[in-house]
This record gives sequence, structure tokens and C-alpha cells, in this order.
Amino acid sequence: MQDSRELYLRLLGHVRPHWKGFALTLAATALAAATEPLFPALMKPLLDKGFGQGDQGWLAWLPLAIVGIFVLRGVAGFCASYGMSWVSNKVITDLRQLMFERLMRLPASYFDAHASSVPATRIAYDVNGVAAAATSTLTVLIRDTLSVIGLIAWLLWLNWKLTLISLAVIPLTALVVRAFSKRLRRLSLSAQEGMAQMNEVLQESIRGHKVVKIFGGEQHATARFFKVNSALRGYGMRQAIAAAAVAPITQIFASVGLAIVVWVALQQSAGNETTVGGFVSFITAMLLLLAPLKHLADLNAPLQRGLAAAESVFRMLDEATEVDAGTVTLGRARGKIEFAGVGLRYVGAERDALTGIDLSIRPGETLALVGPSGGGKTSFVNLVPRFYHAGSGQIRIDGHDIETLTLGSLRANIAHVGQDVFLFDDTVAANIAYGGKRNASRAEIEAAARAANALEFIEGMPQGFDTAVGENGARLSGGQRQRIAIARAILKDAPILILDEATSALDSESERAVQDALETLMQGRTTLVIAHRLSTVEHADRIVVLSQGHIAEIGSHAELLAAGGIYASLYRLQFAENS
Repeated sequence: MQDSRELYLRLLGHVRPHWKGFALTLAATALAAATEPLFPALMKPLLDKGFGQGDQGWLAWLPLAIVGIFVLRGVAGFCASYGMSWVSNKVITDLRQLMFERLMRLPASYFDAHASSVPATRIAYDVNGVAAAATSTLTVLIRDTLSVIGLIAWLLWLNWKLTLISLAVIPLTALVVRAFSKRLRRLSLSAQEGMAQMNEVLQESIRGHKVVKIFGGEQHATARFFKVNSALRGYGMRQAIAAAAVAPITQIFASVGLAIVVWVALQQSAGNETTVGGFVSFITAMLLLLAPLKHLADLNAPLQRGLAAAESVFRMLDEATEVDAGTVTLGRARGKIEFAGVGLRYVGAERDALTGIDLSIRPGETLALVGPSGGGKTSFVNLVPRFYHAGSGQIRIDGHDIETLTLGSLRANIAHVGQDVFLFDDTVAANIAYGGKRNASRAEIEAAARAANALEFIEGMPQGFDTAVGENGARLSGGQRQRIAIARAILKDAPILILDEATSALDSESERAVQDALETLMQGRTTLVIAHRLSTVEHADRIVVLSQGHIAEIGSHAELLAAGGIYASLYRLQFAENS
């Protein structure tokens, strides 16, 4: 658990960029506080001369002065409340943006170790508690509730007539609260819709983090998040205006009631119905009642909850980002990939995922990776774009150690099509021209779709390329989603291609269409294919059988069948099942 003082100091560091607004807020707060002694100051002439003999005509201005004081206090209080909300919402917006930008740079191991709801909750909800880290606690609630009950009981005992008169403003206050409550409810609904849009962007960016990284979509995702984040801030500020206006308007009504009380008390004094001491006691009690009522109205999340939220936020901001120590910018690669003694063990794993991998892949070669589940196939391909870092050995592309390459230039040379295709809730065209290719022309997009055997079904959709595909392509079939992903890879035109079970979840008819598109995509590219359905890799240049993290066999389809080893056994088993 972090030290509370350190958390506060770090929070103040995020307030510093908005120090001008914060300073104005403090000035308004000081002005509101300065009005506090004005009211008891008026009590002196009231006590000295108001209950005595002589000309009292000049005292007629006192009720108006009381109203004026509360109007001034209300305006200053509104400015202070709005200013503090402005600063708080600015801090929340800044923190959310920083957290999302950090999220876009976190390594794959972070997403393996955390459910997607963890960063989503921290960004969408926990950050709200940070702005309220210094608000009242449960002690304030108990203390001020008891204060209100005690003061009202004292007022009723002291002068029930004046108390009833002062309570007469409650219906007016209720009308004001009701009117503002309706607006707050409407704004809350809008804010909830905005939060849903933010969660949608978050979930897509988290679930599709590999697509974002491979296709260079970090800037696009960040800009998209900035848009919904700013809209949510707008809802928050409109809510702040409605919420901040309730207190000063209520106080103005209360001041009118208080002015009436003063006038009635003066009449009672003239008729000897009250004493100076009783009047002063009543007024003092009413004034003392304002502070706890305001505290209760402003009560927010407990302090420890706010500190816990701050700790959660800063824990995410302190997460280590992807290591990008490379200094070499790789141009368009020829596609030669070399593994030299490569080993990999995941954090917390009992054994190596890969051990002693030695392999050289020629430019333009199609290499299939097969073998039992857990053999290391996915680990093998995840090392190439540096989703993970080899624990031992070296991986080279065109002779360059990939650890010396910048992440951007490395991933610019790699395209990926997986079994679980990820599509964003956008148009068909936007999903094809994603990330670094988002400015591609419509002709280029159509050419990519044509090469992916997707043009016919896209043109048959209601708005063609401008048709929204729904969340993760929910409005498309599996084969259609797969072909859009292939079109995206074709448009990127990367020299290295990773196909991870790209056809395993499709029916026979869809598989034929997708397989034809894949053959077009694979032409002239170094291709790494993961496949459980061995019939799809029979024509690969070479097939590597991975078992328990080792290369168990390597060769062509015919050579491996003739060897009668693991591949031959797997092939015969699948052939028997298909038969």
C-alpha cells in the first residue's frame, strides 16, 4: 500500500498544469469564506439598537443586507464549486488519456496476466474516485447528521414559531431540487451512453491489441479514445453546472426565509414576546446549521476509497511498457528469418515453452508449424513480432537481430491473420484500411477486397464498403470476417505473413473461398502457418513438427509421411476421422 502523503503529492502533480483555474477556484472559495463574518457583524447594531428605544427606521435595510450577503455567498460558492469541478474533470480527462496511452504500449504479457475488465475498470471508473480523494469520510457523515438533528431540535424548543417560518422555504427548495434533478437525470443517461461508447473503444483496443500493434493502429486507437473521452468530459461539466447551482439557489431561498424570521423576531421583540438572548441564540443556531447541511450536501466517497482509486490508477500508469530499445529502422524486409538457439519460458511457468530452436526460413518460403497442442507453435510465431522476448538465443530478420530493430519498423513488415479474427465496430472499408493504411484510397481498398475474394459479398451489402460490421463483425459470417482480415493483410502488403489457424473454424464452402484468398496473399511472402488441419499445409515448402517446445521433425509433406513419425501419426489420425 502506497503512502497517503505520496499519493496526494502525486495527485497535486496532475493538478499543476491547470494551476490558473485552480487559483481562481481558490479565490472564489476565499471570497465565499470572507462573507462568513459579515452576517454576525450585522448582529452587533441589531443587538445594540434593534431591541432598544429610539428611532429604528434606519434598521429597515438589515433584512435586505442579509439577502445581499447570501446572494454574494451563493455566487462565490457556485464559482468555487464549478471551478473545482472544472479542475477535477480536467484531471480525470488527463489521467484517462495517460492511462489509455500507457495501455497501448503495454506488452502482451500484461494482457495475459490481466482480464480485460481490469484495465477497463481502472480507466473508466477508478479514475473518478481520484478526483474525490480528499472528500468527507464516514466520520463527517455521522458528525454532521447528528449536528443537524441536534440543532433542529434546539430551534424547535427555543422558538417553534420562528422555526416553522424558517422551514416554510422547504417546499420552494424541493421544487428547485426536483427541477435540477430531472436535468441531472437526463445528463446522467447521456453520460452513461458516453461511458458505454468508451467501454466499447476500450474493449476493442484491449481484445484487438495484437491487430492494433501489428497494423500500426496505436495512433488511430488513441485518437478514437480521445474523441469519446472528451465527449464524456462535456457531459460531466454540464452535470457539474446543474449540481453546483442547487446549493446557492437553495441558500438564497433560505436567506429570504431568514430575512422574514428577522422581521418577525423584531415584531416579537416590540411586543415583548422574545428576548435579545433568545433571538441571538436562535440566529446563531440557524447559522451553525448551514455548515453541516452544506457538508452533507457535498458529501462524496470516503477518503480511503479515493486513495484506493488513486493507488489503482497509479499502479497502471507505473506498469512497464514494451521494451523498444532498438535503434535500427528496418526498411522493407526480404523476409529471411533465422532462429539460433532460441528458448522461451513464460513468467511463472514450470517448463520452457521453446527450447533450442535452430531454424532458417528462406525469403518467400511457406513454413507450416504443426504438432500436438501445447507444443510451442503459437509461442514460436509470437516471438517474431516481439510480442514476447526470447529468453535465450537470437532471432534475425535479414541478418538483423530483432532486438536491435525498432518495434514500429519490425511490425510494419509483418501481417497477421488468425482464427479469431478481430474486426472493429466500424465500416467494412475502415476495417480493411486500418492503422497505418487508414488513408488508403477506395481503389486500393477495393483491389485488396477483390484479391481476398471478398468484393462480391461486400458489394451485395446495404451500403457496400460503408456498411457497419457490428461489434467484432457480428453482422458477418465467419468466412466473410476472415476474408476481410485477409484483405486487410493484403492492403498492408507486408513481406512476412503469420497465419494462425486461419481456416480451422470454417465450413467447407467458406474454407475453399478463404483458402483461395490465402494463396493470393501468400504469394511472394515469407509465411508462417499454424495449422491443426493438416490437409491445409500439404503444399507448404516445409513442415516443422513442434512437440514440447522442441523441433521434433522437419521436411516436406511427402518426406514426413515417409518418415513415419509424429506427423505421419497425426495425418493418419485425421484422415481416419475424416473418413
